[in-house]
Amino acid sequence: MTRNEGQVKGMNTPAHLIMGAAAFARPGAPWVTLAALAGSLAPDVSLYVMASWHLFVLGTNPQIVFDELYFSDRWQQIFAIDNSFFVWGALLAAGFWLKREWLIAFAGAGLLHLAFDFPLHHDDGRMHFWPLSDWIFESPVSYWDRNHYGEIVGPLEMLLSLVLLWVLWRRFRKVVPRVILGVAALMQLAPVFIWVFIFIDPSPA
Repeated sequence: MTRNEGQVKGMNTPAHLIMGAAAFARPGAPWVTLAALAGSLAPDVSLYVMASWHLFVLGTNPQIVFDELYFSDRWQQIFAIDNSFFVWGALLAAGFWLKREWLIAFAGAGLLHLAFDFPLHHDDGRMHFWPLSDWIFESPVSYWDRNHYGEIVGPLEMLLSLVLLWVLWRRFRKVVPRVILGVAALMQLAPVFIWVFIFIDPSPA
């Protein structure tokens, strides 16, 4: 598997949204629920913004985006900030100190995102201990790379997401939340088709 194909799985943010919602979303507390979703998404926002700008606006080759720009000092420094355990830990501490449920949900979901990312990236991890260290953990396990058990971890992630969607379906019984859960289920599968489309070579053989 090439790195480009692997990044399809590496950018599977919907799984993080589902996990964050399962951990922190609560019926009757819309701001807490929204904060949990925002926190689950936040560590990946910079990647989506920068990659989308290059792919869809500048027309940069996907191989350059994911094989070169992703690993550039500039991109990695941005990732270090929004993927730092210390930054998110400070936000969580502030949430408890200020007694703000929405901030606790936001920071808790962000930390949960990092906790799942940390052990599941082989050679495409982040500087999770910035600013104290620029060390990047090279895990023997990856959730997209078949050379590092991606064919096992990927389906397990999908199974966990489906179980958590069932938990959320039982927790939220109103129509609107359940529609959102249905969309989340589709989002869990949609990136596979979207990113495969990006990497399809339209030119005839």
